[in-house]
Amino acid sequence: MGRCSLLRVALFWSFPLCFLTASELRLGAQVDRIVIAAGTDEDHALQAITNEQDPQKKLAMYEAFVKNFSSNPAAVAYGNWQISQAYQATGDLAKALEYGDKALAGSPHNLDILVSQANAALQAKNNAKLIDYAVKGGEVCSSVAKQTKPEGMSDEEFARKVNDDKSNIQNSCDFLESSGFNVIASENDPKSRMAAIEKFTAAFPNSKFSDQVSSYAMYTLGPGQLNDPARLVAFGEKTLAANPNSLPALLLLGSYYVEDPKAGSIAKAITYSQKAIDIAKPDAPDADKSHKMSAGVAHSTIGYAYLKQEKTQAAIPELKTAAGLLKGQDESSYAVALYRLGFAYAKLNRTTEAREVLTEAVKIQGPLQSMSQELLTKVNAARAKGK
Repeated sequence: MGRCSLLRVALFWSFPLCFLTASELRLGAQVDRIVIAAGTDEDHALQAITNEQDPQKKLAMYEAFVKNFSSNPAAVAYGNWQISQAYQATGDLAKALEYGDKALAGSPHNLDILVSQANAALQAKNNAKLIDYAVKGGEVCSSVAKQTKPEGMSDEEFARKVNDDKSNIQNSCDFLESSGFNVIASENDPKSRMAAIEKFTAAFPNSKFSDQVSSYAMYTLGPGQLNDPARLVAFGEKTLAANPNSLPALLLLGSYYVEDPKAGSIAKAITYSQKAIDIAKPDAPDADKSHKMSAGVAHSTIGYAYLKQEKTQAAIPELKTAAGLLKGQDESSYAVALYRLGFAYAKLNRTTEAREVLTEAVKIQGPLQSMSQELLTKVNAARAKGK
């Protein structure tokens, strides 16, 4: 590695940068690094700027630096980046984003600049900009694992190099990934949220937030939001193609296909839901609330599927299990399971059990409350006739 002195690493406000010898610049590399050759006029000019203590004079010197070395893309990118950080420090976030974008134009795969821009966008509460920076960063982070092995390098050396490269950028990648997810979680407009989700999933295909992002997508595309069932299923199938064990996607597709009138859909619903149960492992000693709820919803879907197939006897144990898993966890899903269980008991003329279940269901406020009350009234009437 070339020389790297404290004088040359001092940025305007933050983000240390090392000026290397020109031979170390590799154009087309997965991660851009701004390089100013040591001993050049640009290098000397930056030393003078670093020595200046007055922020306003330093800003003017960086503006002059960009103009004087306009034929040097690395110098222009670096100068604009420093100007961006100067404006960010003074609270002029519009100017910070403007100059930072100019820096990115010259060094588009530079994670340090992307992190700097993401910070500015976060401060400005500009979700559109923030998701774009996060996505660009995700693409850069993913590219490291896809780099081509240099000629003459052994497989072992190359594997070590890739791991080192990943380690060196991990903090930046984690920050950009979290920033992108926070855009999704904080966005109130369904169209904007879904647009952010689609960008995020493409840039971070193996994100640690995959399950949460899938849940947001299903909510956004579902009733009460965009209400786009075709797009909802397409997203679920695409998610499963990338991650076959995605619980939100399995639950989504199970819930969709159990209501779909097309031939074969009920069988699909059962298959997806059973796989969700297998993955959730609700009976495992370490099963958490989320996994128990997922399994409860899946059992409820299977029970409903059996009801639609006229397999009422088989539906009852599924729905009893669902109710047991969902009680005290998710009132809405619990109410659905109780209603379905009460319906199954009623269909088999097991009115005492139906009455007990439906009496519990009518206590839960929500869309199933009136339906449960209506069915309970019918069950009570049937019991009275039976007496």
